[in-house]
Amino acid sequence: MSTTDPNPYGSSWYSASRVASPPRGELTTELDVDVCVIGGGLAGLTAAREVARLGWSVIVLEAQSIAWNASGHNTGIVAPGFTASADALMVRAGLDRAKELWALSEAGVKYVRDAVRETAMPGVNLSENGWLHVSKTDNDGAIESHADVLAGKFGVAVEVWPVERVREELRSQRYFSALHYRHGFSIHPLNYALGLAAAAEAAGARIFEQTPALEIDPDGVRKRVVTKHARVRAANVVLAGNVHLAGLMPRLASTLLPAFSYTIVTAALGDALREAVRYPGAVSDTDLADHHYRVVDGDRLMWSGCGATLRGKPQRYADALLGDIARTYPQLRNVKAEYAWSGTFGNTVHRMPQIGKISPGLWLLSGFGGHGLNTTAMGGELVARAIVEGDSAWQMFSPFELVWAGGMFGNAVQQAHYRSLRTRELIEGWLARRREAKRQRVSVPPAAP
Repeated sequence: MSTTDPNPYGSSWYSASRVASPPRGELTTELDVDVCVIGGGLAGLTAAREVARLGWSVIVLEAQSIAWNASGHNTGIVAPGFTASADALMVRAGLDRAKELWALSEAGVKYVRDAVRETAMPGVNLSENGWLHVSKTDNDGAIESHADVLAGKFGVAVEVWPVERVREELRSQRYFSALHYRHGFSIHPLNYALGLAAAAEAAGARIFEQTPALEIDPDGVRKRVVTKHARVRAANVVLAGNVHLAGLMPRLASTLLPAFSYTIVTAALGDALREAVRYPGAVSDTDLADHHYRVVDGDRLMWSGCGATLRGKPQRYADALLGDIARTYPQLRNVKAEYAWSGTFGNTVHRMPQIGKISPGLWLLSGFGGHGLNTTAMGGELVARAIVEGDSAWQMFSPFELVWAGGMFGNAVQQAHYRSLRTRELIEGWLARRREAKRQRVSVPPAAP
């Protein structure tokens, strides 16, 4: 793919609605810099911007186009937390460390919001209407207990919505109660990445596309990075990528489980969508890579799901996603998909991002799958401050070490886990609806003789 390609981002709705961005050429000259960032996704761009703002020289080497994959293809939901649950954080790191980690995740949310506002990024469409995490079962006690933990121990601005309020906003009988994150918001992630790249360059960073790093020598005071047409020497190298690091650093890539998520955007639906989905923010009805959605362009529905460990053609999954919409909202059963695309992300075994120092001068930003918009911002800023200022906050991620993901066996186990959880969700949801129907029958008084 050349830098003159007018559409390097495929056939996504994000690509069709992206703002103009200048092409960035390959690196063709020898460079000596303070920091070399490998990977032009959100984490790498954030790190580069912050390093440049702190006054150090920094370049970004991107093998293709900036934000060409997961960074520019996700659902655009920005909310606090991690892929790992709050309970898992407390078990692994202890309550005090878990609270500190959660505060960092909140700082990541703030970073995205502030970056968009401060630089007046075009086309990002910041929608501060919240995030609703909906339950498909009638276990109100579990929802309330989770809300108590988040609000009481972590200070999260979250509230429980009862089933009546949920169904008033989302006209689906499959939904019960929900957690409402008032400060969650949504963005156009590709335009955010393009704006972040422009902000990094305005601060002094240099970005080179179509420039894969072919070899790295991490030893010595000055690290050496080899590209097709040039070499870079840098005091610090930041590896900001996920499974795509396999060719450069296979040991690091082997700590990630690759996963693929698929997204569609429907044709314009007009009043039918506005009647079915009245909630103006983003919605998730699972803890999996399924059923995350929001309204875009006023009357189109963006819907993601079908998470898998094997890549497939997005068009093959479009019908499955349309079927998910029809089962959730029968009133939308005849909608059409105008855009379909996929994104590749990397999951760690412990479900937490990999942030920190591998060896002197060699840093890692990876493993953001499933909850990446706030954590990439947080991680990029942490590593930048660590490099330039010697800040040690990144060490809070030390309980989440690099763990081998199991290779092909790990992929098979993860796919089986996905299927098991989906099956359990379907069964539990069906049983919950049966219990509700039974309660309604019992509550109806018999007709008078």
